Amino acid sequence: MATQTQADTRGRAALRETQFSRENVELGFGRILKWLFIIFFVITTAFPFYWMLNLSVRPIGDVLQNPTRLIPTGDQLAHFWDAYQSVLVDFHFGTYIGNSLLVSLITVTLTLLLAIPGAYAVTRLDFRAKSLMSWGILLVYMFPAIVIGIPLFVIYSQLGIRGSLPGIIVVYMSGTLPVALYMLRSYFQTLPAELEEAALIDGCSRLSTIWKVILPLSVPAVASVALYTFMIAWNEILFAILFLTETPTSWTLPLGLRQLDTQEVPRTFLMAGSVIITIPVIVLFFFFERFLTRGLTAGAVKG
Repeated sequence: MATQTQADTRGRAALRETQFSRENVELGFGRILKWLFIIFFVITTAFPFYWMLNLSVRPIGDVLQNPTRLIPTGDQLAHFWDAYQSVLVDFHFGTYIGNSLLVSLITVTLTLLLAIPGAYAVTRLDFRAKSLMSWGILLVYMFPAIVIGIPLFVIYSQLGIRGSLPGIIVVYMSGTLPVALYMLRSYFQTLPAELEEAALIDGCSRLSTIWKVILPLSVPAVASVALYTFMIAWNEILFAILFLTETPTSWTLPLGLRQLDTQEVPRTFLMAGSVIITIPVIVLFFFFERFLTRGLTAGAVKG
C-alpha cells in the first residue's frame, strides 16, 4: 500500500512538472509572438514616415541615382534644410502654415463651444423631439462630405464668400460638429447624474454645473474631440479645393502640398512638404494620446 501511495505521489508530481513546463513554453511562445507583432506594426507604421523624411533630406540627384539608399550621408544631413527652405520660402508654405493653424484652432474652439452644451442638453435635459435630435446627430455624422459640399459651393458662390477663411471655417464645422456631438454625448452618458443634482441643489446654474462639474470630469473626452477636430481641419482637402483654390493667399497646407505634386517640382520638395504637414499632428497625438484613448473608449461600456 505504501509503495502504491509513493508511486501515485511521484506520478502526480511528474504530471504537475509536465503541466508547469508546458505552461512555461506556452507563455514564452506567447511573449515571442507578442513582440513579433509589435515589431511588425512598428515597422509598417514608422517606416513610411522615415522614408518620407529620408527622401526630404537628400538632393534629387542622389534620389534618382540611389533610390534605395536607406541612410543619408553626413554631407546630405548637413544640408538637410535646403529642401525645407525652398518649400517654406519659394512655395509660400509659411503662409499656408499660418492659414491652417488659424483655421484649425478657430474650428476646434467654436466646435467645442457649441458641442459641449449641445451634447449635455441631449444627454440630460428633457424636451420634445429629444430622441429625434439624437438620431439626427448620428444621421448627419454618417453623411458623406460631398453630399453637403455641392450645395454649399452653390450658396457660397451666390453670396460671394467663396475663398475666405471664415467661410471655410463654417464649412469645416458642418463636418466636425456632428462628430463632436456624438462623441461627447456618449461620454456624458457615462457620468453619474447625482453629481449634477448635488451641484444644482447647492445653487449652481446649468452653465456653472457644466463648467465646474462636467468639464473637469470630461477632460479625456474634450481632449480627444479637440484633437480629432484639429486633425480634420488640418488635413482636409476636399472642401479646400472647392472653396479656396481661386484664392492662393487663403490656401491651407493640403492645397500647398498639392501644388508640389507636379512633374516640374522635385520629389524631395514634395516629401519635405509632407513632413511639414505631418509633424504637428504626430506631436499633438503623442501629447494627447492618453486622453485620446480614455475619451474614445469611455462611452463603449456604460455603467
